[in-house]
Amino acid sequence: MHYTSPYPPLPPLPEQNVHDFIFSSPALTAPEDKLLLVDPLSGRRWHRNEFKEKVYDAATALLTPVSEGGVGLGPEGEMVAIMSTNCFEYIALLHASFRAAVPVSLIPSGATAFELEHLFRTSEATRLFIHPSLLPQALDTAHKFGLTDDRIFLLEGHAEGRKSLADLIREVRVRKIARVPSRSVQRDALAYLVYSSGTSGLPKAVMVSHRNVIASLVQVAVATEFEGPDPVLESTPIVALAFLPMYHTYGLHYGCIRPVLSVITTVIIPRWNADLVLDLIPKFRISLLPMTPPAILQLVNHRRIREVDLSSLVITGSGAAHLPPKLASLWKSYLKNVDAISEGFGMSECTISATRAVHKKLGKPKPGSTGVLLPGVEARIVKDDGTLAGPNEPGELWLRGPNVALGYWRNPQATEATFGGGWLRTGDRFRVDEDGQFFFVERTKDILKVSGAQVSPTEIENALLANPDKLVSDVTVAGVSGGRTSDEKVPRAWVVLSDEGRKRGEQVVVQTLLSWVQKNLSKYKWLRGGIEVVNEIPKNPTGKVLRRVLQDRYEQQLKAPQAKL
Repeated sequence: MHYTSPYPPLPPLPEQNVHDFIFSSPALTAPEDKLLLVDPLSGRRWHRNEFKEKVYDAATALLTPVSEGGVGLGPEGEMVAIMSTNCFEYIALLHASFRAAVPVSLIPSGATAFELEHLFRTSEATRLFIHPSLLPQALDTAHKFGLTDDRIFLLEGHAEGRKSLADLIREVRVRKIARVPSRSVQRDALAYLVYSSGTSGLPKAVMVSHRNVIASLVQVAVATEFEGPDPVLESTPIVALAFLPMYHTYGLHYGCIRPVLSVITTVIIPRWNADLVLDLIPKFRISLLPMTPPAILQLVNHRRIREVDLSSLVITGSGAAHLPPKLASLWKSYLKNVDAISEGFGMSECTISATRAVHKKLGKPKPGSTGVLLPGVEARIVKDDGTLAGPNEPGELWLRGPNVALGYWRNPQATEATFGGGWLRTGDRFRVDEDGQFFFVERTKDILKVSGAQVSPTEIENALLANPDKLVSDVTVAGVSGGRTSDEKVPRAWVVLSDEGRKRGEQVVVQTLLSWVQKNLSKYKWLRGGIEVVNEIPKNPTGKVLRRVLQDRYEQQLKAPQAKL
């Protein structure tokens, strides 16, 4: 079947810079100044008007010539990379880049030198703003791809010989350089690149346009207006906690974009820390808490969960991965003032979300449901034979709407495979019931979700093959049981030894490769499922690896009594 949203249709979207759309919102133009950002670790606080002033001056610094103390970005062909943990300056630079109409490449802060080679090569960044703590792991790779020292700036903090964003803003103000106006943009102007592995292969840079971001914000506005006033929200001061990484589409929108649009007081911490989160909820009376399934799992199993006052929480949802209904129910049991643990479905390729938790006007939320389609979104459930599935029949979810991204940066082949024909092929299997509620079934694509983060088997395979000792002649990686939740898979490798590998022996090779992966890849990409030496990797006649054969064999071994793995 073909599905449309039960919400009212979207109004015509304005053709404008997303900066102009956000900064003309009622919350940003209201007379009273409001507290916007709080850093609980340093005690820093930025109010709305201070934030706006910094954005204006940062945008001016980006476009001011180097000879006048600026960054010297040209009229076109520029790309600003940001590599940092969460901080105030991350949000300010993002919005300054919107205003300057200079696209941003969001580099994961935990990327290793091995991973950075692919990320810098893909993004073609012309400037880099980086947290000083990350300089050691990124500097050599940045230099390799043309980012000379005069093109590398600190996002915050200090490092000898380098200008920071604060220095650039100060220089603009001291020199009294006239503020640049917001730049106009074309319909499909690129706003930022966010990295996703899509349905297969290495991480790809998803192209999200100014119009995509505006569409995602208007979708929420239309849905909220339809649902009507929420008495709880009207009587509760909204204070959000942002720990989700801002380089991830979920953290980007809930930590950088939506709080600014609505001027929601947001407590910013650099990264997830369960103990710190449990301290901050009662201290700051956190009422809005976006979560992920692994974070929820850590909290419900935390030794202090029954001792901490969670009564301030009134809204908490889950994203980035499927939330098992039992885990949602357990989390809800600790939250006396939360009506339901809302869950939608989204991905970087649709800017952030495609579905929204069911509101009472549209029916009763059902356990395991990811909600209904957002305004302006259409969907198909496509069976393996290419026909459309009926109610409650599983198939691949295809999406269409103004929030669907432009495609993959500099990768027409992958763009055609995922976005071709006007539909986004999500690679996820869903079913839709008779009431139009969507239910996740399973992932059809190779990509794994570990602790809410995407893991590309191809990337791990390339890392194994890159070992200089040339210990393997063939390798494949796939997900197996062993994650933190029942449906989370962890990466496992199957390798065929080379002549050199056979000389050294299986045990030495396995330990060498495990250490190599831990040295070169982020922790969530480590081979928690182990490495198995095999005589050959099963493939079909066209050469496609039959990962399912290896996965099924491994799972049967797990079930067998006294299985030897």
